[in-house]
Amino acid sequence: MLVRHLSAILVLILAVSAGKPRRRPADPECPTIKLKRQWGGKPSLGLHYQVRPIRYVVIHHTVTSECSGLLQCAEILQNMQGYHQNELNYNDISYNFLIGSDGIVYEGTGWGLRGAHTYGYNANGTGIAFIGNFVDKLPTAAALKACKNLLSCGVKQGELAEDYALLAGSQVISTQSPGLTLYNEIQEWPHWLSNP
Repeated sequence: MLVRHLSAILVLILAVSAGKPRRRPADPECPTIKLKRQWGGKPSLGLHYQVRPIRYVVIHHTVTSECSGLLQCAEILQNMQGYHQNELNYNDISYNFLIGSDGIVYEGTGWGLRGAHTYGYNANGTGIAFIGNFVDKLPTAAALKACKNLLSCGVKQGELAEDYALLAGSQVISTQSPGLTLYNEIQEWPHWLSNP
């Protein structure tokens, strides 16, 4: 009788736990990511999913003011999303992720959803933008580290291909993004593709 009772409890526990979504364990090397709803972003006007793992990562800068902290960065991101949706007729903010000077990563379209960051690389690429203008200087050490950690986490979580190629926007479209100083910096990073 006791064995049958314990078996019924075990079946019940397994049934309940099977219905719960599984969360990935937190990786201490992954950067803090503020979700779109946390920075006050509006829902996307249309979702276009990507086949993962993603093959390309394209680095940009926003050519806006730099920001630190949620309140300061949220204002920039809300304005940018409004411009991208209302003036450029994009479905959403154009980048998959954006990085503030304090090293906080902000979700744009996020993993697995097509952005509008780089013509020819939106369907098979992830666009990461540093918030600010990096023609004459580098982003902060915290921002650079956050980007490297985001890339590493993307590989670990199966979002990015293990052999993904890292590009600057200026290599594949007519733009000066991510700025000459940042462009020179990322050429020293792993996965850099000099001739796309």
